[in-house]
Amino acid sequence: MPPARCSRARDAPFPAPPPHRVIEFQPLRRDDLQLVRAWLARDHVRRWWRDPIDEAIAKRLDGIEGDRTEQYLIVVDGSPIGMIQTYLVADSPEWEQIVGAEPGLAGVDLLIGDEEATGRGLGPQLLEAFVREIVFARAGTNACVATVEEANRRSWRAFEKAGFRHVRDVVEDGLPHRLMRLDRRYAP
Repeated sequence: MPPARCSRARDAPFPAPPPHRVIEFQPLRRDDLQLVRAWLARDHVRRWWRDPIDEAIAKRLDGIEGDRTEQYLIVVDGSPIGMIQTYLVADSPEWEQIVGAEPGLAGVDLLIGDEEATGRGLGPQLLEAFVREIVFARAGTNACVATVEEANRRSWRAFEKAGFRHVRDVVEDGLPHRLMRLDRRYAP
């Protein structure tokens, strides 16, 4: 009797590993706001990031000039492709009401502005690196949360692939969202 063979054909190719990417998080500067403004105007961003552009830029400027939100330009292989931010949930009573009050709870928001960078598996890599290098590097941060619009499947799948889990549904801006959470002890 011939030896048992695995179900995969011996000569079948294995999927190629994802390309090695150099990911950097550079503190957002005033000079970056024109680029952020352009990203916010793109259809693939406007669909999910509905704040008026001028209001969104004013919030970014507040963060640059002293707000406690930490904002970063995402640079991949030397090219800026988006922005990401983190903050302590306790710094926003409005946000605390949505996600719950808990010491050491951080929030994260991700925007991939370069449409060519979407749909390539980059979101989970960005989230994993950011949570590891920035969010959980802050002493006392025990968990990280994000709300993702229920209809934005690509986004909440990216959070799941980065280790976040869907803990419950919440309503934000009148729309159903998934509350995604990653505890430090389960972080990649």
